[in-house]
Amino acid sequence: MRTRRPAALTALMLGCLALVATTLGACGSAKPGQTQLVVEIFGDMGYRDLYTKYEQSHPGVKIVEHIVSYDDHHKNLQAHLLGGSGTGDIEAIDGGYIAQFKVMSDKFVDFRDYGADPSTWLPWKSQQATGADGSLMGLGADVGGLAMCYRRDLFAQAGLPTDRDQVAALWPDWQSYIAAGKRFKANAPDGVAWFDSGSNIFNAIVGQAPVGYTAPGNKVVVADNPAVKNAFNLAVEAVQAGESAKLATFSQQWNAGFQRGSFATVACPAWMTDTIKQNAPETSGKWDIATIPGGSGNWGGSFLTVPKQSKHRKEAAELAKWLTAPEQASWIFRTQGHLPSQAALYDDPAVLGNTNAFFNNAPTGQIFTEAAKTLRPQYQGPKDGDIGPLIGLGITRVDKGKQRPDQAWHQVLKDVANATEP
Repeated sequence: MRTRRPAALTALMLGCLALVATTLGACGSAKPGQTQLVVEIFGDMGYRDLYTKYEQSHPGVKIVEHIVSYDDHHKNLQAHLLGGSGTGDIEAIDGGYIAQFKVMSDKFVDFRDYGADPSTWLPWKSQQATGADGSLMGLGADVGGLAMCYRRDLFAQAGLPTDRDQVAALWPDWQSYIAAGKRFKANAPDGVAWFDSGSNIFNAIVGQAPVGYTAPGNKVVVADNPAVKNAFNLAVEAVQAGESAKLATFSQQWNAGFQRGSFATVACPAWMTDTIKQNAPETSGKWDIATIPGGSGNWGGSFLTVPKQSKHRKEAAELAKWLTAPEQASWIFRTQGHLPSQAALYDDPAVLGNTNAFFNNAPTGQIFTEAAKTLRPQYQGPKDGDIGPLIGLGITRVDKGKQRPDQAWHQVLKDVANATEP
């Protein structure tokens, strides 16, 4: 489930509760004479205070934000696009789904018509949102440069080093990470696992591969790509070594796991730092961040789009451009941890020098920009958003003892084939 990216506790609530909470937080409906812009997203993207700022400088605009669960959001968008009505004025799309919607680029505005310059964002980020006709149907909101978040106090109790450089030296690769987990388990506090879930370990590993689920030309290669099977095997090896807390990602139990200290490490794209902070604010200072095994990678990241169904295309495009502009993206990173996808910001002292007090003053600016600079972006296929969860479910079945690894892999291949049939 490598593309799932709710970014804060509000995104983890039931869709209806999140919808009510965020609509109220968006200051209600428009007044007579105002233009109401509806922003549909699948996680707290850090825009709330920015909406207020934008409304103050654009008194004719009222912004209403709706947050719906990750899966429902993308299913709703697909249905509304095909049905011809029901979309928001701005719709967020996760990086794992952008290829699926890119084949429908004619249903979205071309941001170039509203003055957007694709070179503002990382080249591969803009390319992911560029249709076959050359239209720029999405603006890069954030990227998920990978690191590893870990609990310093639990490491100390298990006799492992706590200094982030020494911790990184424990796991130059994923096999070393699994070995470090065995060391941790030998002296860990009762009931504390090495990591949260096998599917998350898989997400991180496969996110580092040159080719993921789909090869250029949109051929699904899960069955033929050794990198996918290797990621599956490594995740299963760690699970069978008893290192997993067996917590379904983004479930209530997973949220509680942060609060209870149920696991010592979690694969940590930049947006995950805010998820941890929102879930367990009382653990401030106990966490730290080290480089990920393998050094880099990507998990998640998102785009803002404007469907042509919007009755306020110009105003929506201007808001989307403003929200994803460098100034706003820098502020979101410095306050909430979501890594910008604007290339120029990676050399900006305000971003590069950023530290995070919650994570023991970890140099998040250096850690995450370096991870993003060195990552090799994968080609994204139209079915990638469907494939990832199916593999994650296979690993979860092994994690919970419901299937042997060979049985789980066989079912994964069958499920992927069924989901990707023409």
